[in-house]
Amino acid sequence: MREGADPGRAADVADAMRELARARFLPPEQRAHAHEDRALPLWHSQTGSQPSTVAAMLRLLEVPVGARVLDVGAGSGWTTALLARLVGPDGSVLGLELDPELAAWGAGNVDACDLPWAHVATAAPGTLGRPVPGGWDRILVSAAPRSLPTVLVDQLADGGRLVIPVASTMHLVVRRGDLTEVSTHGSYSFVPLR
Repeated sequence: MREGADPGRAADVADAMRELARARFLPPEQRAHAHEDRALPLWHSQTGSQPSTVAAMLRLLEVPVGARVLDVGAGSGWTTALLARLVGPDGSVLGLELDPELAAWGAGNVDACDLPWAHVATAAPGTLGRPVPGGWDRILVSAAPRSLPTVLVDQLADGGRLVIPVASTMHLVVRRGDLTEVSTHGSYSFVPLR
């Protein structure tokens, strides 16, 4: 965990991952492998991220209770549900997935978790993210662009945090007014951001 991170929130990440088992968000043929710390195939060349990677990203994101969160590349809906568990019913989470079939399946998975403040929707082709008035408090991206997309940085609220793997290196972006602080946090393997 990075210095200065809230250890209570890190414990909340572990609790959320215990409560919302990965197996619930995998195709039936992959559920036997849910305990394995590796990415697992979903369909259409998409994967469900490995648990240690998801945990690391969520700890970097430092999601506060009541936050408004955007989950880009929501896939099976697992990260959307985990984020919803972290923000609680006073927050909101929007998961976006480009593949319509995967988005519909992910939406069903999230709906089955009884987290009505979280939703998965199909992303608009050619559009990254979804701007909201005042910006997002947190943005999580589970696919790797070649460079840091300023369009997502611009969607952050003041004080907001963005966690994104850029060219296989995990980046944390913190927005403070018109300034952004960018730090890197290890190498990871992700499908390309489309």
